[in-house]
Amino acid sequence: MAIARQPQELEASPDKSIGNLVSDALWFALHSLLAVFLLAAVWGIITLAHPDPDSATPKVFATALAFLVPLVAGFLIARTQRNREHAQVARHVWIAGLLLFAAICVWVLDLPTGPGLCETCGPAEKLWRTFFDINHGSGLMNGDGLLVGAWVPLSMIGYAAGAALGLKV
Repeated sequence: MAIARQPQELEASPDKSIGNLVSDALWFALHSLLAVFLLAAVWGIITLAHPDPDSATPKVFATALAFLVPLVAGFLIARTQRNREHAQVARHVWIAGLLLFAAICVWVLDLPTGPGLCETCGPAEKLWRTFFDINHGSGLMNGDGLLVGAWVPLSMIGYAAGAALGLKV
């Protein structure tokens, strides 16, 4: 004979209700998208200057701005919204950047290589040249490895660092 059990209330966290967790998840997604939007704005402004695609200087400058602009924006947003509960979520956006970087790394390692496309590279060199080598890229991802694999995660990390600083100060 089966004993009927009363359905227990679903509890995910001792401090938060399901509604609060859903709200945190939505704020996390919003903060993550804001970090990517800030990078898109930086990229758009730099593109208007028509930099030389073979020059390292605009890429280094863009790398610095990909971190600094979201850092400042995250700081300002967290500083002005620090008394609200959703502001606490902004400091965890770096996790989305790290997961995105990991997913793109797996994708790049699975890309086929050919003549001129890092055909003799090992896995570490393939990732390094795709994401971090400004002068001698791997040729994979149509040359967009720096933008997709480095700048997007960097903007999320910068945003989270700025938010963490804004919440502490």
